[in-house]
Amino acid sequence: MFAAIVRKFAGMLVVMYIVATMVFFLTRLAPGDPASLMLGDQASLTDIEELRRTYGLDQPVIVQYILWLKEVVRGNLGQSIFLQRSVLQAIAERAEPTFFLALFSILIAAAIGIPAGIISAVWRGQRIDQVVSAGAMLAASIPSFWLGLLFIQFFSVRMGWFPVAGYGPPGGSFAERLYHLMLPASVLGIVNSALITRFTRGSMLDVLSEDYVRTARAKGLSEARIVLRHGLGNALVPIITVVGLTAALLVGGAIVTETVFGLPGIGNLVVSAVLRRDYPVIQGALIVIAGIYVLINLSIDVLYTFVDPRVKY
Repeated sequence: MFAAIVRKFAGMLVVMYIVATMVFFLTRLAPGDPASLMLGDQASLTDIEELRRTYGLDQPVIVQYILWLKEVVRGNLGQSIFLQRSVLQAIAERAEPTFFLALFSILIAAAIGIPAGIISAVWRGQRIDQVVSAGAMLAASIPSFWLGLLFIQFFSVRMGWFPVAGYGPPGGSFAERLYHLMLPASVLGIVNSALITRFTRGSMLDVLSEDYVRTARAKGLSEARIVLRHGLGNALVPIITVVGLTAALLVGGAIVTETVFGLPGIGNLVVSAVLRRDYPVIQGALIVIAGIYVLINLSIDVLYTFVDPRVKY
């Protein structure tokens, strides 16, 4: 197993190199000059060229790429052009809202999707199955920003139960942070529960048709034990896969939701960096998100062996 993990880790490094290369060159294709945006319309050409030299933007792109890649290998993601601090520091300052938003969202999505998928599979073809399938299809079709605006209008503006936006006052308690995250986490949890529901239902249907399930019923075991122990226990591998991939996507895919709810997370940081052409922040944030994504995938592969002894490397 150790050798397999080493091979997967090596593959992860290759993926990260490809992602870093693509991110670097794609950011350079975006129109606009960060030096011009930073100094404004009234800046002279001399001032713009001086700023470009300061940040190495006057060098050929391939030279910039080689120098930047060397720093990335050393763990230095560069210096933000607009924030005047290191990219790692800027990301660390914005990591908490994104982390807890993704965590609470995946917990809500799993709490909705897994039970709904089990119920739909157990009562296959019946009215409740049709209702769950229709609900999953509806949730998958709703844009998160639209659902977020509806939630703000109803729960915040009309009912006054939750704040409209923000992450609480500086130095606020964890309970205050959680209170501000309830609406955005619920939005992402509902939208992403659809995929988990459908995968859980499909996986459970495959398992419940197996011979050992029929044997368990013939032995007189309770239906709850059959479904949860023999059914869900053997259907966990694909369920864990989709939950893990959903969690990875939530880390980098919460940009729209963070913008709608005014959360000062990594997504908001990336949006601001794109508008300002802050190349180091864009590159650093996307590399960090990609790194989290591949680490979650690696963790899922390792988790398989603990969930299902039949999985061997």
